[in-house]
Amino acid sequence: MSQHEPEASGLAVGGAMFAGVLMVIVGFFEMIAGLAAISNDEIFVKTENYLFNFDVTTWGWIHLILGVVVAAAGLAVIAGRIWGGLVAIALATLVAVANFFWIPYYPFWSILTIALAVWVIWALTRPGVYRQ
Repeated sequence: MSQHEPEASGLAVGGAMFAGVLMVIVGFFEMIAGLAAISNDEIFVKTENYLFNFDVTTWGWIHLILGVVVAAAGLAVIAGRIWGGLVAIALATLVAVANFFWIPYYPFWSILTIALAVWVIWALTRPGVYRQ
């Protein structure tokens, strides 16, 4: 029995590259949303009686920090670093969770970001995407 890694398809490799680019873009947009929430939290609708009711400014800091880190991880994915892919998967999970809690404040963007985070995780877990 020979053990070998399956050959990466062009779709998988291209998907991983696109995931890295998407992470940089989403990270940038997360930074903008974070800065908007920090500078003027009145632009976001506040849902009353929400179970996870943090101050909008707190959410702004969370999104700003996540945005910076996600964009940096996206650059590592684009560079083909294995550690970048692992960090990117963990960060995409955190982004999805953070945006789940952000839904009452910014529903369309939150749902879109969750979907993109799930796609990034899928793209980065395809067999053979990373080679030594």
